[in-house]
Amino acid sequence: MAIRKKSTKSPPVLSHEFVLQNHADIVSCVAMVFLLGLMFEITAKASIIFVTLQYNVTLPATEEQATESVSLYYYGIKDLATVFFYMLVAIIIHAVIQEYMLDKINRRMHFSKTKHSKFNESGQLSAFYLFACVWGTFILISENYISDPTILWRAYPHNLMTFQMKFFYISQLAYWLHAFPELYFQKTKKEDIPRQLVYIGLYLFHIAGAYLLNLNHLGLVLLVLHYFVEFLFHISRLFYFSNEKYQKGFSLWAVLFVLGRLLTLILSVLTVGFGLARAENQKLDFSTGNFNVLAVRIAVLASICVTQAFMMWKFINFQLRRWREHSAFQAPAVKKKPTVTKGRSSKKGTGYIHRSGISESCENGVNGTLTSNVADSPRNKKEKSS
Repeated sequence: MAIRKKSTKSPPVLSHEFVLQNHADIVSCVAMVFLLGLMFEITAKASIIFVTLQYNVTLPATEEQATESVSLYYYGIKDLATVFFYMLVAIIIHAVIQEYMLDKINRRMHFSKTKHSKFNESGQLSAFYLFACVWGTFILISENYISDPTILWRAYPHNLMTFQMKFFYISQLAYWLHAFPELYFQKTKKEDIPRQLVYIGLYLFHIAGAYLLNLNHLGLVLLVLHYFVEFLFHISRLFYFSNEKYQKGFSLWAVLFVLGRLLTLILSVLTVGFGLARAENQKLDFSTGNFNVLAVRIAVLASICVTQAFMMWKFINFQLRRWREHSAFQAPAVKKKPTVTKGRSSKKGTGYIHRSGISESCENGVNGTLTSNVADSPRNKKEKSS
């Protein structure tokens, strides 16, 4: 009898697109459970905590607004459930953008593995930054923040928010929390994980701080300013991947990056250091959400200044590395003269390694391409003795 040999073939490996689609389907099913729970009376009370905003207060009409009452919101522990639900929504939107936009472009452009991951990162972030910047600008205009900058510190604490303001902060927290599971879904390289954890943590720390300390007016202005500069960087990086000769966007981004850091410090010092410092009510009161005390003001200014200094330090290193690579790329290769010895002649090969493009910065930088051209001397054939 013939003995069958056991198959040594390894099981089929699932493609990256299939894995992402599988996770997106699971997350979609979980989100649908909360939505379907609204249809039944038994589960509606639990599902509504996840789907809709909580802690609303209806203020009666005043003489200035005699037509209708106003509904405002404050924050509470139930907001964690709302953030969780919209984190699932962010994962679904992330998968849709990846499958129907970025993956199709990647197949046409035939990027390398390094450029593929960087292109996906910039594509996702540029879409988010554009949406958040437009949304935040609309809130600034509708609430007259631009025409009257004193709103940033006047009538503090800003414990009551409009629907748009609170939903904006809930969406921001949900998006940056969804970035943690995306590190697993996108199969991020181990060497890239620490860099991404740093900037994700910084976003969550500052957004949650502005939300919990009732500094949502200042936080909104600073977020819109920062998102605009970051959007310009990532859209420039997308153009750079399509054509490596395009680098004008990085020059404009460099100027706006420095101006953005200076404007962030000016607005922070003006609001926290002068506006809130001169307010009448400077007592810590958790019931009213008043955190206008000296220790909190120092902590807020210190965190903002340290973060801006950290970003400027990374920016300077990024520009210096870019300048070195540009100088190395333009430097001609120096070739050595061949040396002649008895019985044989050897020509030492000379080579050069240059980098073109923009090198990777710590904060969402671009990987430069590394090419080498090393000319090795040919070996002389040995003569056979007769």
